[in-house]
Amino acid sequence: MSKNMVRGYSRRGFTLIELLVVIAIIAVLVGLLVPAVQKVRESANRMKCANNLKQLGLALHNYEGTNGSFPPVCTISQSAQSTSYSAQALILPFIEQDNLNKLIDFSKPYTTQVAVSGVRVPVFLCPSEIKDRPDTSIAGIVHYPINYAVGSGTWFQFDPVSGSSGNGAFAVNRRMKIADFPDGLSNTVGISETKAYTPVVRDGGKPTGLNVAMPNTPADVLAFGGNLTPDLGHTQWLNGIIIHTGYTHTFPPNTPTVQVSGGSSYDVDFTSSRLGVTTTQTTYTSITARSYHSGGVNSCLMDGSVRFTSNSVGRDVWRAAGTRAGGEVAGDF
Repeated sequence: MSKNMVRGYSRRGFTLIELLVVIAIIAVLVGLLVPAVQKVRESANRMKCANNLKQLGLALHNYEGTNGSFPPVCTISQSAQSTSYSAQALILPFIEQDNLNKLIDFSKPYTTQVAVSGVRVPVFLCPSEIKDRPDTSIAGIVHYPINYAVGSGTWFQFDPVSGSSGNGAFAVNRRMKIADFPDGLSNTVGISETKAYTPVVRDGGKPTGLNVAMPNTPADVLAFGGNLTPDLGHTQWLNGIIIHTGYTHTFPPNTPTVQVSGGSSYDVDFTSSRLGVTTTQTTYTSITARSYHSGGVNSCLMDGSVRFTSNSVGRDVWRAAGTRAGGEVAGDF
């Protein structure tokens, strides 16, 4: 074979420009694919989250069918400092966690239940939660966070002097019966999402007394003052104190309440006085429903149905959905 024929069959490699074009095309395809994969994953997470809430809603009704009432948000002494188990802890037998329930001695404080407090309960956690990890900040006991909090009304929580409590589906020292929901179970939100390790402003002691008007803005809440504790809220599923296992309808879902401290900004929850710590001061809380889902939160109504609530829901509509007997027309949310 001649040299000319050999040259005719030789293969030419890619030029640098051609190679760069191929790389650019691949980069564009990857750039299009990654958001699509993330969108599919988040859609699956949101569906799983809604399914968790359906299980919790069913558990509440099974609890009510067995006990004749729904559990309290917490049970607090009016005359002495005390602790409380959460409503979520009380429904363990109804979410296929009876073995875990049997490990708890409910006659003793939750702080003694070191074999239980750090257990991860899957149905208490949204798959989109980015801080799905144990809380080891307290010496001698490990806690595990929770994303699904019980509705504790709009603002006021408890007055240890009179014993009066809030207007939500769940309240301090109150075991609600179905008859306690004249607004209707299908018009009252019972459980919604929160984020684990939410910063909390607490113990400012204000406002005081009964019948304090609800704040109009997050700035009004922060004006009451208090001490900032980062990474505190919703880190203890066993603890009935509302900053851990409750939330309020003070503001619509994912409304920022931004406290600036030490050059950093924190999206905070608020409690004027810690339940179980004071026997004289009233407790008001602003604990916002939050999630990592785009545009809103999943919520479970007291009839067991689950819906997605947009961040843009009207404030008054959201507040109406958080009360059991307010007499409001809740509207769409």
